[in-house]
Amino acid sequence: MRGVLMPEIVTASNLEGLANLRHGFFTRDWGNCGISEKFDAGELAANRARVAQYFHVQPENLLSCLQIHSADVLTVTESWPTSQRPRADAMVTDRKGIALGILTADCGPLLFVDVGAGVIGAAHAGWRGALAGIIENTIAAMVRLGARRSRIHAALGPCIGWNSYEVGPEFPTLFLAESWANEKLFRPSSRADHYMFDLPGYIEMKIDDAAIPSFTSVSADTSANEARFFSYRRDTLRKVSPTESLISVVALNP
Repeated sequence: MRGVLMPEIVTASNLEGLANLRHGFFTRDWGNCGISEKFDAGELAANRARVAQYFHVQPENLLSCLQIHSADVLTVTESWPTSQRPRADAMVTDRKGIALGILTADCGPLLFVDVGAGVIGAAHAGWRGALAGIIENTIAAMVRLGARRSRIHAALGPCIGWNSYEVGPEFPTLFLAESWANEKLFRPSSRADHYMFDLPGYIEMKIDDAAIPSFTSVSADTSANEARFFSYRRDTLRKVSPTESLISVVALNP
């Protein structure tokens, strides 16, 4: 039973069974795994330590950036103190013993793997970062470490779904300026001049455009499923603040 024998971890079918790799999209069973002064530091550290133990790495080697909805990617060669975490929205590495941890609460957590090259990546893909190029930049950073596009597996974890993501009238203009193909990502909402936006669909289009041959999208709406996931949109509608964070992690086996 979930939450009794083992807290729930969501996995991607195209990453399961890959040699020398461990990954997971961690649910709220694992508690708040963020890094924020707005929550109890001891509780956050304990939750992250449990995740680190699952990956057989030291807690200080479960790394997360200060995410700023940018297109900035960091190539990781060593760990850093939590208090000095760099500002970026994706990480890539070829080092064993380091786990890359992306924090989300509706945005898209993306994990990337080229087992042949021993190169992994993790990206925080909200609408702003995805539009700015975080996906393309993460793949390019992996290639610079020796990965090949033809061997990269990518997986999108739980994020806000099309039926939950209402956006304002300015959104279509932003995305249509990039490509008219993005028109299919929008459908009218019940409110005038508002739309429902397909974030998972947009991320998948970006992956396709980048010529990544292996992609899986986990079908799970963070906003609609309170029992399993934290959600910024759900908390905002309820006027609850601050929002707790899920963590999604990929690591090469040490």
